Amino acid sequence: MANEILKSSKLLNSEGELIQRGWARDMILDYHREEIGAPAFKIKEWDYYAILSDDQGISFTVSDLGYIGFVAATVFDFASAEEISNSVMTLLPLGSYKMPESSKQGDVIFQNKDLTLKFIRKEKSRMIEIKWKNFQSGQDLCGSVELDQPREDSLLIATPFLENPKAFYYNHKINCMPANGSFTLGDRKLEFSGQNAFGVLDWGRGVWTYSNTWYWGSASGMVGGQHFGLNIGYGFGDTSAASENIIYLDGRGHKLDAVSFHIPEDDFLKPWQFSSNDGRLELDFTPILDRYSNTNLLVIQSWQHQVFGTFSGQVTLDDGTVLKIEKLLGFAEKVKNRW
Repeated sequence: MANEILKSSKLLNSEGELIQRGWARDMILDYHREEIGAPAFKIKEWDYYAILSDDQGISFTVSDLGYIGFVAATVFDFASAEEISNSVMTLLPLGSYKMPESSKQGDVIFQNKDLTLKFIRKEKSRMIEIKWKNFQSGQDLCGSVELDQPREDSLLIATPFLENPKAFYYNHKINCMPANGSFTLGDRKLEFSGQNAFGVLDWGRGVWTYSNTWYWGSASGMVGGQHFGLNIGYGFGDTSAASENIIYLDGRGHKLDAVSFHIPEDDFLKPWQFSSNDGRLELDFTPILDRYSNTNLLVIQSWQHQVFGTFSGQVTLDDGTVLKIEKLLGFAEKVKNRW
């Protein structure tokens, strides 16, 4: 059974090991970078946002991975199954990005001569602002979006790694944030309205083992006139204390056990399937586009297929209620890292 963490505490003990292992509905464990029992080049810290709406989307990443820093944005056109991405890498940031120690407060700001990207934490919302000169073919990417964050359940997980007691993954994922704002890329305009546009935050901090493969899927939208979201995945360490699989309806989280990804490895754009060991999740996934990348810097490599598409099928809530899901926009990914 999953261990739900109910009491606040520090995340790490004096040896740099997790004090509590499992999951929670909010950020209730205190993370402090200086308490980590590993050198700075092994510490990974990132904030990732994705905002999706009908036939368009946008995503942002700011990550300090110790060896390298990585800042990126992607604009999605699901009607034409196309994406436009750009990124910046810096060498050996080693904590200089000043990533916040909590998802509840603190801002992320990255600036260079061509790019200003800000993640601003407000009392009940989050602001994302960008100005990227010559993002693509001489065209600038500019704009902002506000993500409302009502007091609803989210997913916090504290996960160890069997191979190293001082390695851990501390992660907060927040689904179903209504998004309002707009961006321009040259003559093109992306507009988001909270009625049909939702954002997700992937806030990650930790020390990872060198080589690993993870699977992650996420979606947010409306089902039966209510906010609905899902987060599924595995490969993020030793999940015996808790998986990161959960579904949301109207702000309440319904925890699931193990979920398996059934991926046609010969072609990531063929239909996928997802199933849970308790029978509470059975979903088909119809891909629209595959955001593939393979960053290979010899010692460091990140290979990923992040596939955007629609989920259909059914899920079962804690009380046994069965929800039918039809063409819910989201994404699912397989990522291999050596870092």
